[in-house]
Amino acid sequence: MELVLEQGHQLAEQRQPAPPAAAATSTHPGLLTPATYPSAGRSASIRAGCPALPQNDRVLLDEIAGTSAAVAASPARLAKVERLAACLRRLEPGEVHPAVAFLSGELRQRQIGVGWAALRDAPDPAAASTLTVAEVDAAFERIGRQAGPGSQAERRRLLHELFGRATAAEQRFLVGLLSGELRQGALEGVMAEAIAKAAGVPSAEVRRAVMLRGALGPVAEAALSRGVPGLREFHLQVGRPLQPMLASTAPSIEAAMQRVGEAAVEWKLDGTSDPKRETAARGGQAAVEWKLDGVRVQLHKAGDEVRVFTRTLDDVTARVPEVVEMVLALPVRSAVLDGELIALQPDGRPHPFQVTAGRLGSKLDVERQRLAVPLTLYLFDALHVDGEDLIDRGGVERHAALAAVTPTTLRVPRTVTGDPAAAAAFLGDALARGHEGVLVKSLTAPYEAGRRGTGWLKVKPVHTLDLVVLAVEWGHGRRKGWLSNLHLGARDPETGGYVMLGKTFKGLTDKLLAWQTERLLELAVGPADQWVVQVRPELVVEVAFDGVQASPRYPGGVALRFARVLRYRPDKRPEEADTIGAVRAIHAGTPQRGGDAAG
Repeated sequence: MELVLEQGHQLAEQRQPAPPAAAATSTHPGLLTPATYPSAGRSASIRAGCPALPQNDRVLLDEIAGTSAAVAASPARLAKVERLAACLRRLEPGEVHPAVAFLSGELRQRQIGVGWAALRDAPDPAAASTLTVAEVDAAFERIGRQAGPGSQAERRRLLHELFGRATAAEQRFLVGLLSGELRQGALEGVMAEAIAKAAGVPSAEVRRAVMLRGALGPVAEAALSRGVPGLREFHLQVGRPLQPMLASTAPSIEAAMQRVGEAAVEWKLDGTSDPKRETAARGGQAAVEWKLDGVRVQLHKAGDEVRVFTRTLDDVTARVPEVVEMVLALPVRSAVLDGELIALQPDGRPHPFQVTAGRLGSKLDVERQRLAVPLTLYLFDALHVDGEDLIDRGGVERHAALAAVTPTTLRVPRTVTGDPAAAAAFLGDALARGHEGVLVKSLTAPYEAGRRGTGWLKVKPVHTLDLVVLAVEWGHGRRKGWLSNLHLGARDPETGGYVMLGKTFKGLTDKLLAWQTERLLELAVGPADQWVVQVRPELVVEVAFDGVQASPRYPGGVALRFARVLRYRPDKRPEEADTIGAVRAIHAGTPQRGGDAAG
C-alpha cells in the first residue's frame, strides 16, 4: 500500500502552490483515484432559484472583499452564513476553492513567501474593479512558484503588478489576506454551514466530508457541483490527514464527570491500562487523560511508509525520525493513530512547550536535534487499523483497537471510574507532575474530527494575573471605532515601572469594549488618533492565560500564552498588580504569588 501525500500538506518551508484539488472515489482502502470536476456549469438542482451567470462571467475580487467586509460587520452567525452562502452560489467550479480560501482568510496555496515588508509600498489603487477571483489565485500561484536567485525581487514585482490592478477596497482585503490579519468571523464552522446552505445539503454531510478531506475548498467544490453524492465520495485515506477531534472546556472535574457519566482516567505518563476492564465497563460514558503541553500529531502507516502530521495538517515526517521508527515497529500493516509528542526532562517532567515546539519546528541538523531534544510519543486514539475505519466507533472500541497494536509504553494508561473524587486525584497527580490538566472523554462517542463538542472535555486550572494596561490599539473590522488590543504589563518592584508581557483582544464583549474605550481615552497620554494609544498605567485588568513562555520579543524575556480578559479591577491600584517575579516563577514551574499577587 502506498501513502498518499498531497502537495497542500507539505511543510511551510517546502510548500509549492498546490494544483486545484479534486474529489476522490475510493478504489482500495488507502488509495485514491482522482476525479475531474466539470470546467463550467452547475447542477440545475443546486442552482434552483439562483440567477444564472452569463457565459464566461466571472466573480470579481470586489465581490469577495465586499462579502468579507459584510461578514466582519455582522455579529450574528446566521447573517454571516447567509452572506457567505449568497456569494458561494455565484461561483463557477474553478472559482470555488480559491474563493472559499479567501473568505476563510487563507490562500489556496497557504504560503507564497510574502511578508509584511513586501506589503508596505503598494502602488496607487485602480479606479475600477476588474480583478477576478481566478486571476488573483493565478497571481498567488505565480508568486509562490518563485525560487532561487532573484526570486524575492520577482515576487515583489508580481505583487506590485497585482496590487496595481486592485481598487483601494481590494488592496485592503489583499493586505489582510496576505498578512493573516483578515479577522472577519468566517471560521471553519461558519463556512461549513454556508457551503451546506449554498448547496442545499445537510450541514452534517459537509462537516463529515471536511473531516475526511481535511480542507474546505475541495469539499465546497463537491457540494456545489454534485451535492450529497459528491460529498459521500470522500473517505478516510491513509496518508491524507484528517482534522483532529477537539475538546470543549469544563470548569471542573466534577462538572465534566457529571456531563459524561462514568469515566475512565487515562494517565499519559504513568500507570497501566486494563483493556478487559474497560471493555467490560457497560454503560461507560467517558475517559479522562492527562492533558500534555506537547504537539498533537496524527500518524499514518502503510506498509513500510510512515507520515507524521501536525494538528494543522502539515507533514513533519522528516523532522521526527525517532517517531517514524516507533511507528514502523508496530505490528500493523496500515493505521491512522492520534497522539501527542512531548519533550521530557530526565526526571520525567515536561520541558516548556517552546522546547517541544522548537524541536518540531527545526528542519536543520535533525540528527543532532534528535540527540539534544528527544521526543516521547504517547498515543490515545485509533482511527484506522488494518483496512478497518474506526472513526464511527465509540471510544472503548477505538481504544481496544489501539491496545491491540501498540505496547503499553506508547499507549495512554487508563482506568475506569465513576467516582469524581478518584478522577480529581488523578487530576492532582497530573498537575503535580507538571502537566496541564486532564481530558474527560466519552467512551461511546465517535471520533468527530474538527469539532468541539461534548465528546471530549478539557479540565485544567485557570492561571490568572492582575496586570496593568500600558497601551491599547484601535480595532478594525467590526471593532472599528473601539480601543481593542490591550498591551499588558507586570509590575517591576525594582524599578517601580512595568514590564510588557504581550497583547490581547480576547474575552472582550461589546459592552466591555465600549467601557474600556471611554476609560482608556481618559487615560491617554498622547495623540488618541494614532494606531497605538499610550495610556497612564493606572487600569488593572484580570487576565486568564494558558501558560508563560520565553520570548525575546519583550523586555522581561517572557510572554503569556493565549491571554484573555476576565474582568477589569477598578477596585485595585496598579501597585497591587502582579510582579514580573511572579510571572517568571510561573514560567519556571514554581508559581509563587504570595504577597506579590493581589487576592
